Amino acid sequence: MSKNGAPDGGPGVEIDENLHSRQLAVYGREAMKRMATSSVMISGANGLGVEIAKNVILAGVRSVTVHDTATVTLSDLSAQFYLSEQDQFGSPSRGFCVHLCRGHQDVGRNRAEACREKLQELNTSVAVHAAAGPLTDDFVKQFQVVVCTTANLVEAKRLNALCHSAGIAFIWAQTRGVFARVFTDFGPSFTVYDVNGEEPHSGIVASVSSGSPAIVTCVEDERLEFQDGELVSFSEVVGMEKLNTHGPFKVKNCKAHSFELDVDTTGWGEYVRGGIVVQVKEPKALAFKTLEKALPDPGEFLLTDFSKLDRAAQLHVGFQALDQFEAEAGRPPRPADAADAAKLQSLAEQVNAALPAGAAKLEAVDGGVLAKLAHCASAEINPMAAMFGGVVGQEVVKAVSGKFHPIFQWLYFDSIESLPDAEQLTAADEYKPMGTRYDPQIMVFGRTMQRRLSALNLFLVGAGALGCEFLKNFACMGVGCQLPGGAEPGKVTVTDDDVIEKSNLSRQFLFRDWDIGSSKSTVAAAAAQKLNPGFQVLPLQNRVSPETENVFDDKFWQGLDLVVNALDNVNARLYVDSRCVYFCKPLLESGTLGPKCNTQMVIPRLTENYGASRDPPEKQAPMCTVHSFPHNIDHCLTWARSEFEGLLEKAPREAASFLSKPADYAKAVRANPDASARQQLESVAEVLLDNRSTTFEECIKWARMRFQDYFHNRIAQLTYTFPEDATTSTGAPFWSAPKRFPRPLNFDAADRSHAAFVQAGAVLRAEVYGIPRPAWASDASKVAAAAAAVDVPAFVPRAGVQIETDPKADRSKPSQTDRTHDDEAIIESLLAKLEAAAQQLGSAFKLGPIQFEKDDDTNFHMDLIAGLANMRARNYSIPEVDKLKAKLIAGRIIPAIATATAVATGMVCLELYKVVLPGKPLEAYRNTFANLALPLFAMAEPIPPKVTKHNELSWSLWDRWTLEGDLTVQQVLDWFSEKGLSAYSISCGPALLYNNIFPKHVERLNKKMSELVVTVAKMELPAARDHFDVVVACEDDAGEDLDVPLVSIKFR
Repeated sequence: MSKNGAPDGGPGVEIDENLHSRQLAVYGREAMKRMATSSVMISGANGLGVEIAKNVILAGVRSVTVHDTATVTLSDLSAQFYLSEQDQFGSPSRGFCVHLCRGHQDVGRNRAEACREKLQELNTSVAVHAAAGPLTDDFVKQFQVVVCTTANLVEAKRLNALCHSAGIAFIWAQTRGVFARVFTDFGPSFTVYDVNGEEPHSGIVASVSSGSPAIVTCVEDERLEFQDGELVSFSEVVGMEKLNTHGPFKVKNCKAHSFELDVDTTGWGEYVRGGIVVQVKEPKALAFKTLEKALPDPGEFLLTDFSKLDRAAQLHVGFQALDQFEAEAGRPPRPADAADAAKLQSLAEQVNAALPAGAAKLEAVDGGVLAKLAHCASAEINPMAAMFGGVVGQEVVKAVSGKFHPIFQWLYFDSIESLPDAEQLTAADEYKPMGTRYDPQIMVFGRTMQRRLSALNLFLVGAGALGCEFLKNFACMGVGCQLPGGAEPGKVTVTDDDVIEKSNLSRQFLFRDWDIGSSKSTVAAAAAQKLNPGFQVLPLQNRVSPETENVFDDKFWQGLDLVVNALDNVNARLYVDSRCVYFCKPLLESGTLGPKCNTQMVIPRLTENYGASRDPPEKQAPMCTVHSFPHNIDHCLTWARSEFEGLLEKAPREAASFLSKPADYAKAVRANPDASARQQLESVAEVLLDNRSTTFEECIKWARMRFQDYFHNRIAQLTYTFPEDATTSTGAPFWSAPKRFPRPLNFDAADRSHAAFVQAGAVLRAEVYGIPRPAWASDASKVAAAAAAVDVPAFVPRAGVQIETDPKADRSKPSQTDRTHDDEAIIESLLAKLEAAAQQLGSAFKLGPIQFEKDDDTNFHMDLIAGLANMRARNYSIPEVDKLKAKLIAGRIIPAIATATAVATGMVCLELYKVVLPGKPLEAYRNTFANLALPLFAMAEPIPPKVTKHNELSWSLWDRWTLEGDLTVQQVLDWFSEKGLSAYSISCGPALLYNNIFPKHVERLNKKMSELVVTVAKMELPAARDHFDVVVACEDDAGEDLDVPLVSIKFR
């Protein structure tokens, strides 16, 4: 990190874990503490500068100073979203009225001053300042990072030289239309503490050989991820203890389940058992060159697009020519100006000729690329500002935290494919400004593009982090926005059924504290309208799913031009994808995971769909491992979450269901009196009979007995059944890796972890029964003292207890040992007791099942789960974790940061331009995977859909065959026969309407398909619906099955 930073983060820095939980999952506490002591200056409050500022403020640095000497013009509103046409910010009111424009409120003001208050709203913990004076040496030296987005080459060199000598990280970034340049200089000696942000790789040792090199074999539980040359350390090795104390060791010859150590272990003793091996992540030192030195000797460029291997070198020369053009002319090249383009190319050739022989020198300047750079040079567009606001914002975070590898040192990018076709670029009138906020975009893409954007009917699915960014981008781009004097605009429909939580505020930047609890889509739509009063946006609160097809019906989908997904789960994405395929609508897909993001373009008839390829399912630990043989904290937390839900949610809810209608409940159980029903009733009895709590003291007793059962009795029984020297049927040690031999715990009121467990357990038990919590319950030591006074029976092990050891066993079903011949008798006995208890309790008695909520630190949910997991970890000598780490794992929190979200949405919006102007070929589109931590950008053209051919026919997943008329089954079969296809089966949903192997189905041949759909498939055909869909199974002439498209029968 930069020299002026504070590596230890400072002693008094506190991180708001509820606000930053998703970000903490990416950066960790130490990096965030370093960030919280750092001051950043961003010179240039244009679109790019404010996007960077937004992301850095959300990340949580100490202060951000936005500097600019320019005043606001109307065209600034094209990419700078915090400049408004009227004063609409600063009030908690989120009214939905779009006010009449009272003049351009910010026009004429200093750009930095105009947006300071709005930036401050993003994070009140960050001091946001505006500056408009000269950048003197003393002023600049107070910052740890300096970012310049509008400085010319001379000023950039001056500031960079100052920063380089003072140990200040310096970033120079520009976007010009669809082109971008980023330069970084973090000083002559910069340390990266964590190069990639990934968890260290690890393995469980199975054996270690004696000698040189030592061969280490690991259990075949998971594939090892070690790479040759990495360092590893050992712990818990028995019999070759020097492995635990010496090292770290360099590894080589790494394989799936083994590797070699570059060390001689002769004389270290014989390996006996055990051992964990973990990758040691080394810091990396980088020496940056100044801008003055890096221009002629740029080193290796960061590649972004596999189809443009030499593009970065072309742009390195092109941008230097652009710097020279502006220095000489006092202005950038004009759009669609052939003379300016020719001059820029001439300057580029001069720059190239003057370069020393080497990597930076081109064989020839690409005139086509230079012409497009000249066309774009005078304009800033929102998608590029958004994308590079994320890229550069991440570089700022790297500079102040030392987390992740910085750009070293040049990044060039272009999206030439987003531009209109070459012949359109010659029509100068097309690119003339119209006197609107969209003029910079018009100068790049033309008036035709702007009119098409205005007329778009777009469906945005999701209003979370991605959704907020998309709405901001659409408002700036003019998607569904009224053009002055233009035709009726389209609109953006946004839907999200979720409400705003505090943890959303660190990256879902349209939301504020006062919005917590409100609908995401409603608040986001209102906030986006304030960014652009002409934005036509309709918020809905419906989940897009089969259950809401009455809302998102055929008419709705048919009226759309484009769908953009902003979702966070695969199933929802697959459903939207299926709808887009069905209605032949373009789908722009994106997602993020920590510093990683991806985009996928789904274009009708050009590309495969989202569902064509899927990630493999997440590997689940065997249930016997989770329940009896955990060997890492994830297993302990999985078990803890399961126990929490069973004790406090499922069992009380089942009991409440019984109490609501005891007779009906009993009838249902008696109808199927098996082991599952018995177990279900036993959970109800646990809540309502012997263990029912009526006072807080009884809740403490319950928590104390739970501690005893979980962490002493069960463990003692396990080690009684399988002693430490137990062997398997083959004579191998039972407790061999990855199994860890456990030891029971004895309750100790003085142990803070024990006290916290019984406190959380008692508080939540009381909540289930509606028992008032006494004031002293907030003192864990007093609760622990009461727990210590509980009379706990001595444990006596039982012989013959069956403990599941089969990794393939399914614990969701009762095991053989759970089943008894007395199930029915036990059920009847329990029902009698429960029915009597229901009478005694009366209708006034209510239970409050607790649904797990991870983001409220005052509700004791995570306290109990962390306590359960850590006590279990202590049983098995597994390292314990703090409550935050427990929350991340047990709460299944998806790591998320604002920078990756901004990059993903910017890239998607660059693709949106391609969709809007029809006729772009497949090779113009890009799917992207980016990892800002490395950094890595991998862009490639999408995969085309699979095409099936038969005789004269050809089809892909995008085809749907429509048959007109209220046809009979025979008529459908005949239609296929005419195509040379033998149809033998027709189904609708799960119902089989016809199959030629069933003799009775012959009777259906002359029946109307619409009649069979109603009578056999039980489908309703409302008056508004004119068609239904069926799946037809076919064979070709050779009797081979052919997958044919879905068939729509348009019967009305």
